Amino acid sequence: MIEVFANGDGLAEAAAAEVGLCLREALRSRGRASLVGTGGRSPGPVYDRLKDADLDWARVNITLSDERCVAPDHPDSNQRLVRERLLSGPAARAHLIALWPKPEAAVIAALSPFDAVLLGMGEDGHVASLIPGDPDLAAKLDPAGAALLADTPAGLGSPPVARVTLTLKALAASRAIFLLLSGGAKRLVIDRAIAGDDLPVRALLRPDIPLRVFWSPN
Repeated sequence: MIEVFANGDGLAEAAAAEVGLCLREALRSRGRASLVGTGGRSPGPVYDRLKDADLDWARVNITLSDERCVAPDHPDSNQRLVRERLLSGPAARAHLIALWPKPEAAVIAALSPFDAVLLGMGEDGHVASLIPGDPDLAAKLDPAGAALLADTPAGLGSPPVARVTLTLKALAASRAIFLLLSGGAKRLVIDRAIAGDDLPVRALLRPDIPLRVFWSPN
């Protein structure tokens, strides 16, 4: 289940190539493509490589797995990361659908099923903003739930600000999900989830969810 790379560069190269293939196939077969990006440290090098991919970016819609409820130019904004690292060069023609201010659920539903999803994972096992300690976490992780978007209250995660997140229901409606991990601590966390520990990331470890786990030691 875990695809191992020698270093972060190798992981980023592989992830960018695979996402590019997903988007290219969607454009060829359906005329449009949808990509879900994420924040944190892991996706930046992927965005740096993906932005120059030979794609008809004007027909690609991009949204986010989650967003902090901060201004789009704030250092903690995932939207800012995507704009600075991905939406330049050829990829600048893509259409970004921000999660804050929170869009109507129908806007997200129109992108589904997502052609490619990039996710990171925290050392507490959270993905997107599906964070341990959230009193509504079970509902957000319910694959039969109705909501595609949900609010995560302040006081959870780092930084502990309010957030908007895709639910498991939304994430599961994807053609490919790439979970990007690096370092020994996160390897231990994903191994625990695979072994059965009750962590949010475990909700993605189902045979009907097209998850690929990419890991490098650094």
